[in-house]
Amino acid sequence: MTGANSGFGLAFTHAAIDAGDVVVAAVRRPETMEALAAQFPDRLDVVGFDVTATARAQSVVDDVVARHGHVDVLVNNAGRTHVGAAEETTDDELRSLFELHFFGVVALTRAVLPRMREQRHGAIVQLSSMGGQMSFAGFSAYSATKFALEGWSEGLADEVRPFGVDVLIVEPGAFRTGLFDPARRTFSAELGTYAGTVGGTRAMVTGGGGAQPGDPAKLARLVVEVLGSGRVPLRLPVGADAVDAVLSHLDAVRADIDGWEKAARDTAFDPPS
Repeated sequence: MTGANSGFGLAFTHAAIDAGDVVVAAVRRPETMEALAAQFPDRLDVVGFDVTATARAQSVVDDVVARHGHVDVLVNNAGRTHVGAAEETTDDELRSLFELHFFGVVALTRAVLPRMREQRHGAIVQLSSMGGQMSFAGFSAYSATKFALEGWSEGLADEVRPFGVDVLIVEPGAFRTGLFDPARRTFSAELGTYAGTVGGTRAMVTGGGGAQPGDPAKLARLVVEVLGSGRVPLRLPVGADAVDAVLSHLDAVRADIDGWEKAARDTAFDPPS
């Protein structure tokens, strides 16, 4: 489990321990989990690991397997918020976000897959967002990373299904996780041009922390339930706002297709005369 010391990660840690599992918590600052690890010395193994240090991913997984024998579930949860118009967001900001939300996930997933294939079971849980299926002004960079994660994970799911490995993409709406806290958000420098579109998103992120309707503990318990159900879906929007938004987005996509369907279909080579 990455990003296990706060938000969804901490909620997943509690839910998994409650379910009787042993949790390996990968965090950048292990001291943030010392008190919890002391409560569950046989159930919580805290590992210092920055997921953007992708060259270490394999050695971290190898060490975990050496101590515990196997990995049954990988939860890729580490993340942060970024707000900025597409034109405002710098290359460095965009690459940094991809390193955290995409390349770090890829490295850890690749590291655990050989053993999951060999043991013929396992699950990869990808913490995405409803922003992994749609985007909004100011979230172009954030959503780009989540779109990439979801596309990669959808192909992965087809590849590993024959080996008994499930892939679950979790798409939360607004949950009270601290994702909007100052330490977990970044903003691109404003041009001023986009105040009318991105300005509302900046204000929402700046002032919206602590008021979100979603309960992370309930989401974590739901994910544990889904993983044990024997019918794991590829995507799981969670929260009434996420479910409504994804369904509305799908309706909008269908409307776009319907509006141009005939012309779009009529693009094949004409038959030879």
